[in-house]
Amino acid sequence: MSAGPNAEGAARALPAWAQELVELYESNAASQFLIAGNVFDRMLVSSATAPRLGSLRDFLLDVMMPRFDVVLSYDLGNGIRIEKGSSVFATWPQYKDGQALPKTPRAAIETLTHYFRYCANLVRLNQKALQVGCIIHGADLLVPATQGAPDYDTGALITLIRDWANDSLLAGHALATFLITENINDLHPLIANNPRCARIKIPLPPPAELEMACRLLAPQYPAALGAVAEEAANTAQQLSGATLGAVESLFKAREYARQKLTAGDLSKLKKQIVEQDCAGLIEFVETKRTLENLYGLDEAKTWLRQDVALWLKNDVAALPKGYLICGPVGTGKTYLAECLAGEAQAPVVKMKNFRDKWVGSTEGNLEKIFRLLHALGRCYVFVDEADQALGRRTGSSGDSGVSGRVYSMLAEEMGSSENRGKIIWILASSRPDLIEVDLKRPGRVDVKIPLFPTATAQESFDLIRALCRARGLEISKEQFDKLQSLVPLLMTPGAAEALAMKVYRLVRTSSTTALDALRTCLTDYQHPVAPDVMQFQIQLAVQEASDIKFVPQAFLPLRQAH
Repeated sequence: MSAGPNAEGAARALPAWAQELVELYESNAASQFLIAGNVFDRMLVSSATAPRLGSLRDFLLDVMMPRFDVVLSYDLGNGIRIEKGSSVFATWPQYKDGQALPKTPRAAIETLTHYFRYCANLVRLNQKALQVGCIIHGADLLVPATQGAPDYDTGALITLIRDWANDSLLAGHALATFLITENINDLHPLIANNPRCARIKIPLPPPAELEMACRLLAPQYPAALGAVAEEAANTAQQLSGATLGAVESLFKAREYARQKLTAGDLSKLKKQIVEQDCAGLIEFVETKRTLENLYGLDEAKTWLRQDVALWLKNDVAALPKGYLICGPVGTGKTYLAECLAGEAQAPVVKMKNFRDKWVGSTEGNLEKIFRLLHALGRCYVFVDEADQALGRRTGSSGDSGVSGRVYSMLAEEMGSSENRGKIIWILASSRPDLIEVDLKRPGRVDVKIPLFPTATAQESFDLIRALCRARGLEISKEQFDKLQSLVPLLMTPGAAEALAMKVYRLVRTSSTTALDALRTCLTDYQHPVAPDVMQFQIQLAVQEASDIKFVPQAFLPLRQAH
């Protein structure tokens, strides 16, 4: 396999995944490659002609296989196509020039196999060795992941495709086969787990590649790029996490509208195009809050500020890989995650519902999410209701093992040492006892911060006052003595927020004062969470705390009792 006319110089310019592929092929370590990941994106194609953006097919043909004698491709829609070397292919006795090549899967794969064997036998007869490449587009549609044993035709396809890598006659001559799929989990495991098939993952484009693309596209879109092209490096950095295809579409739309793309647009536009590319699997959480916006939690805020300081200095050795924020419902777990991310000035990615009813789709969705996280460089990943989202070590019998596979994929990703200081996980749950122990152990979740409701009437009153003040309602602290008997204990920020809104509504819809409205609302107040549930979730939070300093004095007896 050659990387263009000047193989040595071009190889140095190849993306890492392509260079790995070349090395495996040239060393005879592999001849079949399962290419997954960002396979539908535009790519920088540098060949004998001018650099351009093209598809993965263009990259394989023009950059990876420019000196191959014959390159064939197959997909379910188009059947077998001769991409290169039609005159050489026409010398195959079984093929007559102009005849239609098979389109149905079984016949097409058998035809390809016969041709590969024919070329291998030419070498045995001391005739010219032909260097042959074959690209299978949509391999997951050809041999999809299924439950149970494959049917007869699927089994035959799997056997033939595996033979391309396993059969010594085929693997021993100049044959390179490429199986293209977006997600490895969408492909039948007998193909995906073939030890003789090398896995090559194409990541989302790194900033350096985005920068080259910006410079390449600048002459084509002068109205859109303008000054932005002069700062291509900064532009690329701000667009990290986006695909080249989405970036090119953005440039086209702005050029058509004659709208100049300014640096201020990039952050907002990046969120839009990344969320579109991920098809609703994630969303960016925008926040202007910092830890200053948090009420109380002094010990936790001190710890978090120290972590942020290390993060900003890129001193990652002592940074946690993840946080667990636990506590009763309504204690502000999501709010704390937003404040932490705002303090660190880092993007917050919230994982949405990635589960799907189709076999392999859930795991494929997770693959997409992981690709995005790696491309973003540095970010927080927020998983709400983590006890439900993260799966179980042993899945239930009714989910075909999906829960167990989700657990395994997340455990591997969260525990990766390469992600320390780059991807920080924030898990939130009111039932941390339902999260698998292995997922919340040190090395995956290093810091566990408990959140609690108020422990005294004074704390409850101060919280209510602060939330009323935010709505323009002033209640003096001296009024506490008059209301003390009505102020409830164990009030969460969520419950206090609802109470403050009720007070505000009463003031705005009647002639009552803020103090009288608060008295009325407190008289009718009922805890939104049953007392036994609240006590149980408080005890769980106390037990989970990674540092005793995070637990208020009033709740310490619960830790000692445990």
